[in-house]
Amino acid sequence: MVHLDGESLTLAQLEAIARHGAAVAIADAAIGRVRASRAVVDAHVQRGTPTYGVNTGFGALADVAIPGDQLAALQVNLLRSHAAGVGDPLPVPVVRALMALRANVLAKGYSGVRVETLQALVGLLNAGAHPRIPARGSVGASGDLAPLAHLALVLIGEGELLEGPRPANAPSPVALEAKEGLALINGTQASTAVLALGVLDAARLARVADIAAAMSVDALRGSFHPFEARLHRVRPVPGQVDSADNLWHLGQDSAINRSHENCGRIQDAYCMRCAPQVHGAAREAIAFARRIVEVEANAATDNPMVFADAGDLVSGGNFHGAPIALAADTLAIGITQLATISERRTDRLLTAGDSGLPAFLVRDSGLHSGLMMAQVTAAALASEMKILAHPAAVDTIPTSAGREDHVSMSMTAALKAAQAVDLAQQVIAIELLAACQALDLLAPLTTSPPLAAVQRAVRAIVPPLDVDRPPAPDITRIASLVRDGAIERACGSQVR
Repeated sequence: MVHLDGESLTLAQLEAIARHGAAVAIADAAIGRVRASRAVVDAHVQRGTPTYGVNTGFGALADVAIPGDQLAALQVNLLRSHAAGVGDPLPVPVVRALMALRANVLAKGYSGVRVETLQALVGLLNAGAHPRIPARGSVGASGDLAPLAHLALVLIGEGELLEGPRPANAPSPVALEAKEGLALINGTQASTAVLALGVLDAARLARVADIAAAMSVDALRGSFHPFEARLHRVRPVPGQVDSADNLWHLGQDSAINRSHENCGRIQDAYCMRCAPQVHGAAREAIAFARRIVEVEANAATDNPMVFADAGDLVSGGNFHGAPIALAADTLAIGITQLATISERRTDRLLTAGDSGLPAFLVRDSGLHSGLMMAQVTAAALASEMKILAHPAAVDTIPTSAGREDHVSMSMTAALKAAQAVDLAQQVIAIELLAACQALDLLAPLTTSPPLAAVQRAVRAIVPPLDVDRPPAPDITRIASLVRDGAIERACGSQVR
């Protein structure tokens, strides 16, 4: 059970909710804050004070006054009109993360919803009633209005679910009161949910990338001396230091490495000896994105904001998705670096003149094409990732009759980053496929114990390539090991 208090939600807890079905409850401490903020909204309604989103229209219609007997209808109309998303629906884990994030923000006590409305949202999540939320339609302006509107419609008994009819254990539809519709859709929780899961996957992938690189360096009979700690202490970028440490320790006690200690080669190609620098820079990009997501997961992103201690409702712009957009763009760029250098190592493994192994890593090359096309796939994916790395955050476009004249494109940035992570997982899987095949061809020489354990994990689901077969199923199987952490677990060694 994860208790949401608006202050302390971690990414590990969010993943447990999103991917492992952890239940959610509102922390007792949050209940009082929510009630206090709701009391401020009710007081403003009673006084008839002109307040954005409470008794006025929205966006460019903010100057239109709404009579008191139409305030509830105003909130329902807001949800209906803003549910304008298109495209494929967000997958269940993202929807669950989105619901948890929105509940956590409301629990913070700055939104002015009723406790009953917040509990209904949590009840939907716990019942597995997952709204169908189209992925596209948000510019990250007043937050992710369209995606959150699709969520909120289900809360009031409208909208669609991903998995058929409303479950019997789902809460009854909510009758919204003043400001509640606006409180449900102002915020960055859709783009934050997409990015948060992408950040978690990217962090795992960075560790697997070090493992794959170490396997490739060993299989290419490269040197592990460029990974010595003393080299990286004098350029102490944290991600670089960690990556170098991983590569150094993963290569220890390799019989392959010992066999060419005096081969006379002076330097390896950049994709080998510069792996810590490139992987380390990617790790820094991931760390930046993670820091922003961790803040945003517990941030108040509503408008207007309710300050119960002063009895005020204050309009501002915390819903603007610029921080998430920049973090997502940075993540996509960093992950692309991991993929492009991985593809270069794969190419060297398959090129006989570079590897000293049979062309395309198959005996009887010519009759058999081996892993030739696997590298082509890696090249195609890496090229596509370069397009995804183009920043979305710079592409603002005015909306809402010019009232929202600078928008963040945070949802676009997050979706691109998540797609880049998915493609990078497959590029790294292809490198692992090639590296394992190269190590097989070097037998009876053996690699280091942790890398041999990874090789065994791969070989448990993908046999060696003796004669041509379709590589696609092999790539898919290895990518699944990358995604679920099995490569790291198999390694046994402490990879940071």
